[in-house]
Amino acid sequence: MRFTKWDYVAFPLLAALAIGVFYGALRLVGFFGLGIIGLVIGFISVRMDLERDAASSDPRVLEEQFKARDRLSRAERADFQAGQTARLKPLFVAQVVAAGLVIFGFGFHFLL
Repeated sequence: MRFTKWDYVAFPLLAALAIGVFYGALRLVGFFGLGIIGLVIGFISVRMDLERDAASSDPRVLEEQFKARDRLSRAERADFQAGQTARLKPLFVAQVVAAGLVIFGFGFHFLL
């Protein structure tokens, strides 16, 4: 993936914004609060990952979805898998951010 000239302009601005938000959150809630925020983000992202097939706890809904996927053609199945992969990338980023906040927040809370 090649960077464009807009990427070189946007990255420093977004990095500065992210650092500012992190510093503001640290000043507002402290290390323990960052750990709690990380736990909340992690809980939500893991729950969304577990419910990517269906948000229902009814097994009949999942059964119908799996039967419908079995009837898909190869092209439709490939399109479905590509869509699932594209939807799960931001979820992975959220899980990594949550893990970082938990480690950083609780780690420094108990060290300091």
